Amino acid sequence: MEHLRGFIFCICFFILAAMNGSVEASKQFKVGDHIGWQQPGANNTEVYTQWATSKRFHVGDSLSFEYQNDSVLVVEKWDYYHCNINKPISSFDDGNTVINLDRPGLFYFISGVPDHCKKSQKLMIQVMGLHQRAESSPGIPNTPEVGLAPGPHPSSSGIVVTVTHTSVFLALILTVVTMV
Repeated sequence: MEHLRGFIFCICFFILAAMNGSVEASKQFKVGDHIGWQQPGANNTEVYTQWATSKRFHVGDSLSFEYQNDSVLVVEKWDYYHCNINKPISSFDDGNTVINLDRPGLFYFISGVPDHCKKSQKLMIQVMGLHQRAESSPGIPNTPEVGLAPGPHPSSSGIVVTVTHTSVFLALILTVVTMV
């Protein structure tokens, strides 16, 4: 009888551990949605800022840049603000670039075509770590302390779902163990 109780406890523990680790799936975001990655029109210079502030990025997500006769440069903060194309961290010109967001923090992207960045073809995003919550304040778009779009209703957040699964499985374990 004691072996059965231990076996059931182990099974419940592994189910709980598996469910705790994978609440949200990774997402791939197409930069600029339907317009893709291109120099914005004179009347639409905030297109990439608006696009970024309407999204929530997490470690494990990726960005898909689709473009023609252009490029994507991953740059440092100073290079982003000064549209410096001379020292990119990485450079892509294949027309369909996917960049994995592998760490929390700020990421900076600019066009490698001279003057496109100065005409607002640049993107700054904030990537949140696991279980990190954004706070909104006025200021620079899409940083954790400023300008992120509001998240989903709290009842649908990954953290609440995880706590709910944990509570249910702990109750199940205790019920099964006391019955055996």
